[in-house]
Amino acid sequence: MKFLFDLFPVILFFGAYKLAGMHAEAAQVFTNTYLGSIISGGSVTPDQAPIVLATVVGILATVLQIAYLKVRGRKVEGVMWFSLAMFVFFGGLTIYLHDEAFVKWKLSIVYWSFAIGLLVSDLVFKKNLMRKSMGEFVELPDAGWSRINLAWIAFFTVMGVLNWYVAFVLFKGNTDAWVNFKMFGTTALMFVFIIGQTVYLSRHMKEQP
Repeated sequence: MKFLFDLFPVILFFGAYKLAGMHAEAAQVFTNTYLGSIISGGSVTPDQAPIVLATVVGILATVLQIAYLKVRGRKVEGVMWFSLAMFVFFGGLTIYLHDEAFVKWKLSIVYWSFAIGLLVSDLVFKKNLMRKSMGEFVELPDAGWSRINLAWIAFFTVMGVLNWYVAFVLFKGNTDAWVNFKMFGTTALMFVFIIGQTVYLSRHMKEQP
């Protein structure tokens, strides 16, 4: 359930992009009418409208996601606040300049920021963030936690490179293909990685009293 909750903005981003793409002229009219004041030049073309609308929807979905947690009295992790800030910054540039490159870069930069955060925390502050987040439930030696931390650093680094390659090399200029990759490719890779880690960690779960 949490996995689906985390995907909420991605799903709405994907849905908004596809819907707007199927009705590009209507999307253009809607965007120019209601978002023209925050767009450079005051208007977009039919080809630009889908990514602009999808970006707006994605940002709003992330805000609603955080608002839901706050209303329910749950803790909002720093990672979620960071993701929102990156979405607002890079997404805002995509909206204002009606240029999809910024929101495409956002995904890679977020992945690389996570990797750098895990690395710096471990090397500089001597804090293994993976141990901090899962140590209550899993018992591993120091070497084991180091391997888990390095695995996540490698995963986020590779995912950032892969997103860059798909967005700007493999499908350069094909935003539709990148949106499909963002929805299905990154989600599938994340799911497989988490399942693999869960299988490994399941052998080291602490016995609950």
